Amino acid sequence: MRYTLAAALICAAAPAFATGEEVQIRGEVIDTWCYFSGVMGGPDAVQGTAHHTCAIWCSAGGIPVGLLAEDGTVYMILAIGGDDQSASGQTQLELASHDITVSGQHFARDGLNYLVIDEMVEDHGITNINHTDFGVVPGFAIPNPEG
Repeated sequence: MRYTLAAALICAAAPAFATGEEVQIRGEVIDTWCYFSGVMGGPDAVQGTAHHTCAIWCSAGGIPVGLLAEDGTVYMILAIGGDDQSASGQTQLELASHDITVSGQHFARDGLNYLVIDEMVEDHGITNINHTDFGVVPGFAIPNPEG
């Protein structure tokens, strides 16, 4: 009886885990620091192969990666199924700058979108936006000397 009561109290006191909305999303795995901070220029400057090396270094350093969906929504990736590390995990390092389709749980809170990836549906390969397209330093990343 004593154990039953203790188990009932523990279950009653345990927080309820939120369940997200089941989604399937296609987009590019991005470096969230450079994308949101603007340190490397506008959002277009931090996509694809032109930003690939930086994206790997940021992920290895613990900067969370995101998924930039085709509709422009950014989802912070909290976990990728099968990878027990989130930030700086091997799976995230291998997927930097890749266009992927995933299925998982979408959570939204305070205007932010979060994604727990259950399954990698397809890896469409690396997004090829490179320095030939933008130049070594994109024009929109150069400060206006008059301003």
